[in-house]
Amino acid sequence: MKKNKIIYWIATGLIGAMMLFSGFSYFANPKVAEGFQFLGFPDYFRIELGIAKLVGALALLVPAIPRRIKEWAYAGFTFNLISAAVAHIAKGDVAGSMSPIIMFAVLVVSWVFVDRQAKEADSLAFAA
Repeated sequence: MKKNKIIYWIATGLIGAMMLFSGFSYFANPKVAEGFQFLGFPDYFRIELGIAKLVGALALLVPAIPRRIKEWAYAGFTFNLISAAVAHIAKGDVAGSMSPIIMFAVLVVSWVFVDRQAKEADSLAFAA
């Protein structure tokens, strides 16, 4: 039980930190804007995505947020990371696709262990 919680918080902490850093960089780092131009995306998309990453990271990291909201954050990050990998590969930047693929794997670990924790909590509540 405690092992699942540790794995969940390590994976979720990594995803949350990466998304917070990424979302902040979308506003503060001019190289990110250049990267969006390289991939062919309009500048407003960078701003939208930056806001979504900041909000989604907070949804995952704040324990009081309902599970249903967290599920939307997981879904959004799934679409974001898969789309980022595809965009980089489509532009011939295979090395640039590695980070989204690795972070997607970490996201999956976080999602699997949030689900395990919920099942454990349900079974404990049912047993009581």
